[in-house]
Amino acid sequence: MTYDDAVSALARAPLAQFVAERKRLVGELRAAGDREGSALLAKRARPAVSVWVVNQLYWEARDAFDAVLATGARLRRGELAARSDHRDALAVLRQRAIAILSAAGHSAVEATLRRAMTTLAAIAAHGGFEPDLPGALTADRDPPGFEFAVVAAPALAAASALAAVPAPPSPAMPAAETDRAAERARAAQQRAEAQRVEAQRVAAAEAETARRLAALRERLEAALRTARGESDARIRTVAALRDQLVTAEAAVAAMRTTIADLERELAALPTPIRRR
Repeated sequence: MTYDDAVSALARAPLAQFVAERKRLVGELRAAGDREGSALLAKRARPAVSVWVVNQLYWEARDAFDAVLATGARLRRGELAARSDHRDALAVLRQRAIAILSAAGHSAVEATLRRAMTTLAAIAAHGGFEPDLPGALTADRDPPGFEFAVVAAPALAAASALAAVPAPPSPAMPAAETDRAAERARAAQQRAEAQRVEAQRVAAAEAETARRLAALRERLEAALRTARGESDARIRTVAALRDQLVTAEAAVAAMRTTIADLERELAALPTPIRRR
């Protein structure tokens, strides 16, 4: 297995299994002696759902994907008549994206579809996946720069229109399958909403905890500053008392010396003669 093979295999893996599959492929590259490739693959981040579904469209809906690239090439050549074909090709991919997301247990929400369509239009305007490998996109693509604006505008306009107005169910998809896909999408949306509410609750709790910890830290730091100030003052007082003690001890020693000298002088005096 080469590094490119490992990248392609990782891009095709279910999103929920991305980390486990990345670890397995890194091990295969390392076992094959490709240490540089294994290190690069280990750093490859888990893609967003919109990125993942674009990659799956490349692998699972190649005909429709190639049609988008082909009509995009016609638009870059200035064939404005290709707008309708390009819009139809994007519509087919949008329906396939809904089916792929639902089958994988992901919510086919409008924001994800809009981002995926914009990325597809940008890839078509650019002419391919470069600098990524085909079908191994790493991040959402933004519209091209000003130099591509004239030829890319139809593709991006088509993506925006598709994002704003949901396309009808694919005729090839049975009604029962459509209903099941819609039910899975609604359930996924409900889970996503519950997760969003829970995330907001957790974020609010974390913010309150952080506020309380900050207030406690401020009080403790103030108490520490006060204690340090009092400690420094007492240390200075002890030092001053020690200086006074040394001075007093020196004075006592001098006084003792004086007393000893006086006692010696007194003892040296003659004894007075007593008169009868």
